[in-house]
Amino acid sequence: MAVTAASCLQLATTGPYFSSSCRAVKVGATVIGANSKEASWTKLASVSYISSVQPFRRQNFMSCSVKFNRISTKAMSDSSESKRAFIAGVADDNGYGWAIAKSLAAAGAEILVGTWVPALNIFETSLRRGKFDESRVLPDGSLMQITKMYPLDAVYDSPDDVPEDLKTNKRYAGLSNWTVQEAAESVQQDFGTIDILVHSLANGPEVSKPLLETSRKGYLAAVSASSYSYVSLLKHFLPIMNPGGSSISLTYIASERIIPGYGGGMSSAKAALESDTRVLAFEAGRKHKIRVNTISACPLRSRAAKAIGFIDTMIEYSLANAPLQKELSADEVGNTAAFLASPLASAITGALIYVDNGLNAMGIGLDSPILKDLDIPKDRH
Repeated sequence: MAVTAASCLQLATTGPYFSSSCRAVKVGATVIGANSKEASWTKLASVSYISSVQPFRRQNFMSCSVKFNRISTKAMSDSSESKRAFIAGVADDNGYGWAIAKSLAAAGAEILVGTWVPALNIFETSLRRGKFDESRVLPDGSLMQITKMYPLDAVYDSPDDVPEDLKTNKRYAGLSNWTVQEAAESVQQDFGTIDILVHSLANGPEVSKPLLETSRKGYLAAVSASSYSYVSLLKHFLPIMNPGGSSISLTYIASERIIPGYGGGMSSAKAALESDTRVLAFEAGRKHKIRVNTISACPLRSRAAKAIGFIDTMIEYSLANAPLQKELSADEVGNTAAFLASPLASAITGALIYVDNGLNAMGIGLDSPILKDLDIPKDRH
């Protein structure tokens, strides 16, 4: 079973794909750069970035002062300890997982990453050679630092779930402790606790097939990798999350609307993810004071999304029909995640937040030839 790094269309046809930045220093873990606990909220290069005079701080937020200036915010905290985030599912530098990591890092959070086991070496090599240095640059000119990377295959909850043939698979050779349970235990051993958990992964092995042609095995595989993996991650990481923390996943509007071509049970998996978000918000909130939300983003031209073959068409459709006629930036999703993880969103949980230029609000495709004679406002910029 495979899990891919999630883009807005969150799927892949070839296998699991997590990603992040890494440099191996011991079996099963990777360290990148230095720990940057006191990174300040700085004004990001883009106007859409969140900025503040204080970094992410851990717990006991007594008050919050908000001032908007070109979509900038200031969050105040009475604690001096920076927050720590674990992001599951980053395999390159052009997906939503990477963007979320970058926004959190810019806000002062310490970044830990879970990366799909077979993708670890190639990603490590690319990072070491500086392939991602340009995209690691933060608003203050420094490079995003990932304190540690952990191998992770979120399809397997514990070592007992791993089939024998996978244990001997050469792509997994030399690495251990990569099930969800083991990853959580490793993070606890290394750092004690975390404050933010991000689920940015999905896989639909039969995504190119219409639902009526999808096998039971393919359907269940999509649900397992794309939605139950979030339940498993939260289940195993909740015990080490500090009260007041935040958990975030990524979904897609195919959970609610018909998107031809997004098959293989992926639409069902996203619907399950959104339903689970509400239930998990109740359970995690009551038991651990953790907020649980999901972000529904529109198409992103990521490597994972390209696997289905019509991502460019979906982006063109969004440009033609969304209220805001612009291509969505991954940074805009990253900034939303940073907001949801911050004290500014302290009362938001169980929510589905659309970050799609307003496409979800449309009930008709404006690019239809039938509407050609209507006087429809268009972006003149």
